[in-house]
Formats: sequence, structure tokens, C-alpha cells
Amino acid sequence: MNNQLKDLAKKVFNKGIDSLSERERRVLHSVAHRLHVSRNINNQFEEKMTFGQRLADKVASFGGSWTFIIIFGTILLSWIALNTIILARRGATFDPYPYILLNLVLSMLAALQAPVIMMSQNRQAAKDRMDAAHDYEVNLKAELEILALHEKLDALREQQWSELIFMQQEQIKLLTQLLRERGVTVNNPSNNI
Repeated sequence: MNNQLKDLAKKVFNKGIDSLSERERRVLHSVAHRLHVSRNINNQFEEKMTFGQRLADKVASFGGSWTFIIIFGTILLSWIALNTIILARRGATFDPYPYILLNLVLSMLAALQAPVIMMSQNRQAAKDRMDAAHDYEVNLKAELEILALHEKLDALREQQWSELIFMQQEQIKLLTQLLRERGVTVNNPSNNI
């Protein structure tokens, strides 16, 4: 590690660079070398997803939509109407009133859909953790950049104050010299400063 990073770590975090986390070292490196830390986490996350994970996300997305609710409600009402009204008149119902077959199908659907939704939620939680870590890096870099700007502004202000005081002392010397040339007695103002 170069000395600039070590000095920056000591200055910003009040500890050595070896005691910083990998994320903090990466941010310090980006500050020292003026690199970007922002990136699109969504693209990185989606590139790592397998076919099964993409399918699980699509199933979970469809299972939580109004389209699914409407289609599912229509199928349930059709099943009940078919078995209760239409086929019951002919005496050929395949799933009479307590609808045991319908309950079995619904149970199997719930048994399959619940783990798929949980897998999708776990992946979303992992993505949220990646987003939070990335946000931390971006915020830390922004904070470090703001601190650096404050230091630059403070240094400029100190330089301006020094120059202003020097100019003021020069003006006082010139005024004192002018007054002496005109014969006016003046106390030495530089002694009062």
C-alpha cells in the first residue's frame, strides 16, 4: 500500500489501513486515485442468477399479481359452477360438493408456490444487502470527498486571511510613513498587533 492511502486512513478513520475493512480500503483507494465507486448493482446481481432463480422470480411475480388473482378466481368459480350446476344435473360430477379434488389441487399449488416465493424473497433480501453495502461505499466516498473539500476551503481561507493581514500591515506601514513625512507623530501600530 502506498503512503498516501496509509496517511488518508490515519487521518479519516484514526486507525491504520490494516485495521480497515476491505470495503473501506476500496473506498480509500477510489478517493486517493479519483475513481468512481457507483455502479449498477441490479446488473451485477442479475448476471449471477441461474435459470431456476429467474424462473422462481417470475413465478413469484406472477403469483403476486392481479392477473393471477383474476385467473385463479375465474378457475375456482368455473370449477364450482361446473361441478355444482352443470354436471350435477347430468349426474356426472367428477368432484362433488365438498370439492375434495379442488382442495387437493389447491394444497399442492400452495405447497409448490410457497417455497418458490420464499426463494425469491431470500434473493431479494440478498440483493437489498448488496444495495445497502453499495450505498455505504458511495456515502463514505461522498463524505470523504466533502471532508477533502472542507480542508481545501479552510486552507484557502487561511491563505486569504494571511494575505489580508500582510496587506493590512503593509498599508499601515505606508500610512505611518506618509504621516511621518507630513510631520505627524504616530505610535508604532505594529507593536499593538
